[in-house]
Amino acid sequence: LERVRQAWLVQKLILFTLVMVNPPGLRTMANIIAGRFDTFEHAGTVAKELQIEGVSDDDVWIVYVTSPGQHDHTPIGGDAIADEGAKAAHKGAGKGIVIGGVIGGAIGAASVVLINIPWIVIAVGIGLGAYIGSLSGAMSRTRQSQSETQPPDTSSELVRKAGVMLAINAVDVSEERLIEALRAHGAAEIERANGQWSEGEWKDFDPTKSPEFV
Repeated sequence: LERVRQAWLVQKLILFTLVMVNPPGLRTMANIIAGRFDTFEHAGTVAKELQIEGVSDDDVWIVYVTSPGQHDHTPIGGDAIADEGAKAAHKGAGKGIVIGGVIGGAIGAASVVLINIPWIVIAVGIGLGAYIGSLSGAMSRTRQSQSETQPPDTSSELVRKAGVMLAINAVDVSEERLIEALRAHGAAEIERANGQWSEGEWKDFDPTKSPEFV
């Protein structure tokens, strides 16, 4: 009787540990297959067909994915905090202040010597030169950065295009069968991923990450 009691306690301890490590509703590192469709109606029809084949309703997620650069991935909108072309503007401004200040001061000093005007002109020349230099330096560096920064290539195989994405947690049906089904139903792009799946959603889906197309 004591051995039975000990075995029962061990069993309860194992179950408790499993629940704590993997709470109900959370499937860590789920295998996910997703396809892109033109409309929610099309994606919904395919989802119903997959459910007939054995996919659970909680393992299907439909979401609209916007174009690259329009994902509102930051509090101020867009996919990045700063414009790539403007990141180096402060470097150009700093350089322009020094050069402009030196030139402005030199012109002011020359004017004092040649025209015999007040010495305050030197300070004015330095300030004006620094101001103009900072503006021109920042604009020049921004133009240079923009010319070096390439816009997102939406034709690239590593960029997820805009559209309605149907994602399936491949737990009840094999990945190969899901890929075949999505292709048969006209999915424009099909990708494979690992992610957190909970409460019928791909929780850690990041539209800015490059997809792994199959």
